[in-house]
Amino acid sequence: MSSPICNKIMAWIDASPTPYHAVETVRRELTAVGYSELKEGEKWSLAAGGRYFITRRDASILAFRHGTADLIESGLRIAGAHTDSPALKVKPKPEKISQGYFQLGIEVYGGVLLAPWFDRDLSLAGRVTLKGEAGLRHQLVNFERPVATIPSLAIHLDRTANEGRALNAQEQMRPVLLQNPEPGLTFKALLARELMKNDGGVTEDDILDFDLSFYDTQKAAVVGLGGEFLASARLDNLLSCFVGLNAFLSSAGDQSAVLALFDHEEVGSQSHVGAQGNLLTAFIERLVPEPEARFRMLHNSLMLSVDNAHGIHPNFPHKHDEGHGPRLNAGPVIKYDANQGYATSTETAALVKLLAQQCSAPYQAYVTRADLRCGSTIGPMTSAKAGIRTVDIGLPTFAMHSIRELAGVQDLDYLDDIIERYFELRDFSS
Repeated sequence: MSSPICNKIMAWIDASPTPYHAVETVRRELTAVGYSELKEGEKWSLAAGGRYFITRRDASILAFRHGTADLIESGLRIAGAHTDSPALKVKPKPEKISQGYFQLGIEVYGGVLLAPWFDRDLSLAGRVTLKGEAGLRHQLVNFERPVATIPSLAIHLDRTANEGRALNAQEQMRPVLLQNPEPGLTFKALLARELMKNDGGVTEDDILDFDLSFYDTQKAAVVGLGGEFLASARLDNLLSCFVGLNAFLSSAGDQSAVLALFDHEEVGSQSHVGAQGNLLTAFIERLVPEPEARFRMLHNSLMLSVDNAHGIHPNFPHKHDEGHGPRLNAGPVIKYDANQGYATSTETAALVKLLAQQCSAPYQAYVTRADLRCGSTIGPMTSAKAGIRTVDIGLPTFAMHSIRELAGVQDLDYLDDIIERYFELRDFSS
């Protein structure tokens, strides 16, 4: 099974081990096709036909295509996703020596499925804040090579392991980096040595702070006898970021469009760079300062909240509601929740179905079992804050929040076609 964008997304995700790297990848792609970066602390002048983007803390990014159609009457076509994934983050003072092994203390970021992190070849990446000549400066870092592992306890020492082993992240999830380290070794010293490979002037004292995460060095791959599946880390939700960006840049026409990629969704989005912050709403207020005109524009706007959905697992089919178990490679999923965990309405769902039919793309529906609650997305919070009609959609996946997830190769093209047509959409029933 082939997909025109599958090879591209694998390289894209491999190059984006953290939200900082994902945003930098998006920034480079936007700049290469003529988008200009705006600074939030500077005065803006947005012209019809212009192409712009803004970033926050290098972890969230918003791109804007100013169409030539009347902005108030046609509104915005917004697609949103999130740049973060569940991970193990390094603590500020992480050093731990046990039995001669140098380890690092970690924080669990988001709803991590812990067991798959054992016995992996782990690397480190993120952002470091340094002393600069004129104040602070930030530097991306990616060790790239395997530098750590979290070894499992042998079954001989825990004969009940396969009956369900409880994991304690504080005591049992510390990665091993070194054996017999030199006395007094600090993680900052190790980090400075790595930074010196690209910046010879960096010392341990220059490092003021860091935000670093472990990640699996195994590359993304197409798997299955027929090449049906995409296996990779961080499919939730870099898959949606990539497809959203690809459709955004491929779409044509005179419709104004926004791609908003937020950090911190996995921990509730309540931050300066999260969807509960004002990145999107502040942009809209600066785009249309006059309230009456802005309210009219928002009424004519739409938003797609794009995030992965739970595919029906062949070994655990009872975990899904009968009739609402999405299959991989059977099309994007429209996500419903009566308790508004998803922002989908009959109107917005119908619009996605219409777009899918126009693209000859299949689509599916997902609702949780009546005795379970659904997960969260950026859809309801951004819809409520901005007052924009929204629909939650995404691709079905297996092993969500594992260190390695699985999606359908063909679904990438289906989703890309739908979002590209959505970005070009001018008129819809109001």
